[in-house]
Amino acid sequence: MRTGDLPDGVPAAGRRGLAIGYAAVCIAWVIVLALFAADERLAGIVGAAVAAVGAAVLAITVGPAPGPGSNERDLGGYQLIELLGKGGMGEVWRAEHDSLIRPAAIKVMRRELHGSVPPKELDSLIARFQREVQVTATLTSPHTIQVFDFGKTFDGSLYYVMELLHGLNLETLVNSHGPQPAERVVLLLQHVCASLAEAHHRKLIHRDIKPANIYLCAVGMEVDFVKVLDFGLVRDLNNEHRLTMQGSTPGTPAYLAPEFLLDRVDHRADLYSLGCVAYFLLTGRLVFEAENRIEMLAAHTSETPLAPSKRTELSVPPELDALVLALLAKDPSARPQSADELAARLASIPLATPWTAQRAQAWWQSHAPALLTKGRTGVDRSVPLTSRHQLSQAS
Repeated sequence: MRTGDLPDGVPAAGRRGLAIGYAAVCIAWVIVLALFAADERLAGIVGAAVAAVGAAVLAITVGPAPGPGSNERDLGGYQLIELLGKGGMGEVWRAEHDSLIRPAAIKVMRRELHGSVPPKELDSLIARFQREVQVTATLTSPHTIQVFDFGKTFDGSLYYVMELLHGLNLETLVNSHGPQPAERVVLLLQHVCASLAEAHHRKLIHRDIKPANIYLCAVGMEVDFVKVLDFGLVRDLNNEHRLTMQGSTPGTPAYLAPEFLLDRVDHRADLYSLGCVAYFLLTGRLVFEAENRIEMLAAHTSETPLAPSKRTELSVPPELDALVLALLAKDPSARPQSADELAARLASIPLATPWTAQRAQAWWQSHAPALLTKGRTGVDRSVPLTSRHQLSQAS
């Protein structure tokens, strides 16, 4: 077998050793054949020894053969270092490439789903995972998470490699640091608009815009740089094949547009959700409070929200108050009609004290100095190299 013909599941680090092992075994069998011509009994003894040595060589260089229940997974040269988070469908790990020394984040479809989810639902989850990576990889806005690679592990679980972000999502920002100044909110919303404008131009609807899916980053020398994540619930209006489970409503109830209940959704539903995000950033509270999912969906359908300025002690310009309420209009035609229009209206809001780069730098230095350092060096030194995990430990 040529080196190039090695099984896909063999880790890159073991391929050279495997090739050497094959070569050594082949040479040994040539010797056995020569001995066979001289002494059949001696050849049998030597042949058994060669077989045992060959098996040992393969076990050392490759490890145990993968099979049902095997934890071995090949991630194309990436090592997993730290588990960053878990969701219903996947796990996200901080990782490094063996030779590129490039930090990355890897999202792996959770292995246990293969045994705990009905086949039809599992097929839907796999399709959703594939759609997420395929759609995200086509988007090039600097305010959308970037995807580097995509593959499958030994046991059939899907994974993809994306840029590693240094920062915090907007949910954590508000929960840890309280409502944000109006001028900062305006800037963050403009960044989200840049991501959504490209997606909507390609007739892609995110359908899960919420604070947890919007990341505030330190990137190089820039701070307060927003990235939009998780296109797992994306709907492609160019292709009406549905990936949502029958009878379910996609997204997060606290941020869902009323039209989701009627399944008459277009790009303006993302703008409604962004209005809910703006409300949360300005007030630290949800647009509507409810005891359960059904009550929350009913509130978005029928209740009139209070203006953000009435639910916070921070100053909110009247123009921003009015724009957020316009985003929360029940009728999509009463909202801003595009992400570009929304960005322009945000830019026109008069601000007494603009959110400058200097103010942003001061905030990060005061509240998140470690994240600021990681963003500027591209290296996370918080976890020693000796504590790295292989993917088999992530199963």
